[in-house]
This record gives sequence, C-alpha cells and structure tokens, in this order.
Amino acid sequence: MFTSINPYTQKKLKTYRPDSSAGIERKLKQADRAFADWSALSLSDRTASLRKVGDYLKTNKQRYAELITAEMGKTLQEALGEVEKCATTCTFYADHAEAYLADQSIESDSDGGPAARSVITYQPLGPVLAIMPWNFPFWQAMRFAIPGLIAGNVGLLKHAPNVMGCALAIEESFRESGLPKGVFQSLLVDVPVVETLLKDRRVKAATLTGSGRAGASMAAIAGSQIKKSVLELGGSDALIVLADADLEKAAETAVKSRMQNAGQSCIAAKRFIIEKSVKKQFTELVQHHIAQIKQGDPMDEATTMGPMARLDLADNIERQFRETITKGAKLIAGGSGTTLHREGCNVQPMLLDHVKPGMAAFDEETFGPLAVLIEAKDEADAIRLANQSDFGLGSALWTEDLDKAARLSRQIQAGSVFVNGLMRSDARVPFGGIKTSGFGRELSEAGIKEFTNVKTIWVEKAS
Repeated sequence: MFTSINPYTQKKLKTYRPDSSAGIERKLKQADRAFADWSALSLSDRTASLRKVGDYLKTNKQRYAELITAEMGKTLQEALGEVEKCATTCTFYADHAEAYLADQSIESDSDGGPAARSVITYQPLGPVLAIMPWNFPFWQAMRFAIPGLIAGNVGLLKHAPNVMGCALAIEESFRESGLPKGVFQSLLVDVPVVETLLKDRRVKAATLTGSGRAGASMAAIAGSQIKKSVLELGGSDALIVLADADLEKAAETAVKSRMQNAGQSCIAAKRFIIEKSVKKQFTELVQHHIAQIKQGDPMDEATTMGPMARLDLADNIERQFRETITKGAKLIAGGSGTTLHREGCNVQPMLLDHVKPGMAAFDEETFGPLAVLIEAKDEADAIRLANQSDFGLGSALWTEDLDKAARLSRQIQAGSVFVNGLMRSDARVPFGGIKTSGFGRELSEAGIKEFTNVKTIWVEKAS
C-alpha cells in the first residue's frame, strides 16, 4: 500500500492500493493501442488537445496546488506557481511544436548524385515510461509529458510513493481534457516493478528524474534492452560571486534559489563560492535574507518556507550538517554552536561558513535548507572550486562584466549557466546536466526531439 502523509502535521492523508499484475498489463495494452491512434493524428490535433490540458490546469490550479502542498509540504504559493508553469508550458509547446518538428529538407543532389530530395523527419517512438520524484510532483512529470505527447508518444508515469494523489491528478488532467484513453496513465507501482516495465517490448524508452543511484540502475536496464533513456539527476550547483557583482541582488537571489521548496530542488544554488574581497559583505547580506524567511503552515499565505517532504529526508540533511561541522565548518545561521534547529520535518534554514572540499556539504548533494559559503582567492580559483564536483547540472555566475561572464561561463562544467539571475528550468531552453547529473535534455526543441526517431528519407531521381 502507498500512504500519503502530510509532512507538516504528520497526519495520514490517504492510502492507495498498488496496481495488480493484471492491472499493469491492462494499462500496457491500453498504451500500446493508444499509441497507434494518437501518433496517427495530425500535429495540429495533438497540439489542440494539449491546449485543452493547459486550460484545465488553469481552471483547477487551486485544487491541485492544495493537493501538492498537502502531500509534499511546499507552500501553497509555490504549489500554485508550479501548476501555472505546467499550464503555460502546454501553451508554449502548442505554439512551437510545428516549427520544432517540421521536416528538414537536405540538399543532396548538388553534386549530380542520385537523390531527387532528402528529408529528415521526427517521428514518435511509442509508450515512454517516466520515473518521477516528489519534489515538483506536477512539473517534473508534465515537463516530460507535454512535449512527449505532442510529438506523438504516449506516457506511462511511475511517480514517487508519497505523491500518488498527484500522480492520479495528473492523469485526471489529461483524461478530463478529452485526450483518448491510454494516452497518459499513472502506474501505482513501486521500484521492483520498474525493471519488468523497462523490459516489456511495448515500452520503447524511459526518462528518470531522481538520484544518481536510481539513474544508474534505470540506465543499465534500459541499455540492456537497447532502449533510449534520459536522466536528470542530482546537482550540487555552484553560485559564483565575483568581486564586481551586484552583491545585494546576488545575495537575495542566492537565498531564494537555495531555500525555495525547503531546499529540495536539484538546481538550487547549493554552494556559494565568493571571491575573498567581498565575502564578508556578501555573508552579511545572505544572513539578512535568511532571517526574513518565515516557516510555518504551508497552507498559510504568510509562510515562505514549508517543511521538508519526509522525516528520512530531514534526517539526511541533519547527517550532512553534522559531518560537515565535524570537519571544521562553522554554523552562522539556523542554530547555535553545533546544533541545528529542527522539529520533525521542519528544519530551520542553515548557513555554514568555512566549507571546503572533502566535507559532506561540498562533495554531496544537499537536498534541504542548507547553504554553504566557500571562499575563493580569485575568479580562476572560483571556477576551479565550482568544477571540483562530480555533479554538473546548473550554475550561476554573478559579475557586472558581461564580457568576462561570457568567457567564464564557458569554463563552468554544467548543463546550464545563468549569469546574474536565478537558475531555473524554462520551456524555451534545454534543461539537463553532465557528469553524474545525467544525460539527455528536457524542454525546448532539444527536449521534444529526445523521444523521436530522427528519420532520413532519401528519394532517388526517376530513371
């Protein structure tokens, strides 16, 4: 059984019965049948359907946001923003899919060769399995589903066990918007069933957002079946602040990035790397902004940070805190001495100074409200420290010298570098990482083409 527990109150919300073997088989058959019909529709028909999904999400955003907040604890305002982002992404892809998926004509007869014309087409693969996490329960699933379905694929969602209500609500949004049965289905299954699903001939590809361990396991199984996979894994993103940066804006954005969603974001700025000459001033500004965070009931509009999603997650961030303190870091916000302030899933935002390589808060992904300060001698040292990580998802760079920013951003080993702004996912640009942060891309033109057959059609001249 799957049980949803409110992380703020620790009260049980609802219990969900897992799909039986027969139920899973029915859903796989439905997906297989639905793909044949859905992929045969015109692109304009599919985009029209996704516009309806966007409208449905807007109409029901309050109800869905309350469900998100109840199941995983983010503030209601954050949850509303998440649903709205899903809705606008439906519109974005409906507006741009025709251009993204248009046939490309290739000049192939200029040398007197035999081709009358050559065309590259982008055709769907079939049912795609999406293994998604709890921290952005709607957005993570929708940023796969929206472009994937418009491209002509159908979706099978294996969601995290603590947000099964959200999984069923996402399926509802497609069904109630009029999409054919089987085009998008949620599977109420746990991890052991995933291998069976990946090995099923009807599942043509898979995408996973989650931990490195889960990604490695899924990719190994998919690889053994010669199936395409996309991985969006963890991050230990660096926010680099150079001496000529706008320190006030950089500090405000750093705290927002690190502490949104109670610090449970793969692209949060987890390591603040600051040039020595401005570190003291930047630290004071960060402390000020952390002090403004108001914790409490996530349903209360005055609350700006809710609880962490589960007790085991709060236990892990406390472990990383203690191990980092033991190696010489200093707690300067969120507790006293060597003790953090925590009550169940409610963990007070923390700031650690004197963090260095070899400490847990530098080397590991910290998934909770823990920010760390790392001193760099100069810009070259800052880049070195940023790249001294197994992760490579996203980074931020703060400097008023945009020529310098253009040069340094190319030296940062990450899938994205945001200059003087908040690192985020955006439907207009590719999203994904390198190193142990994964491979493949979501969103933008790159994302909609990930699960397509890039097919060459070569037409010979008539004899």
